[in-house]
Amino acid sequence: MADITKEQVKHVANLARLAITEEEAEMFQGQLNSIISFAEQLNELDTEGVEPTTHVLDLKNVLRKDEPKEWITQEEALKNAPDKKDGHYRVPSILE
Repeated sequence: MADITKEQVKHVANLARLAITEEEAEMFQGQLNSIISFAEQLNELDTEGVEPTTHVLDLKNVLRKDEPKEWITQEEALKNAPDKKDGHYRVPSILE
């Protein structure tokens, strides 16, 4: 098992633009080493004949059929607009 060193923790923190103390570096070193040792338990599993997957569940996108249908007219879309001009909604200006 490859242990994470305190210098590696500091290097990654520096890359992420994080300022960490010596105590935090030691704490993160211990936590990261625990995570890695837990994940390395997967190496003990027999995966012979198991196909690689990207997700544990067989997920598929559920999409509606792309069928043409009637839409409202521009006038119907604008009929409840509080302010409109030339077939468009009018909104207050946000630029000064």
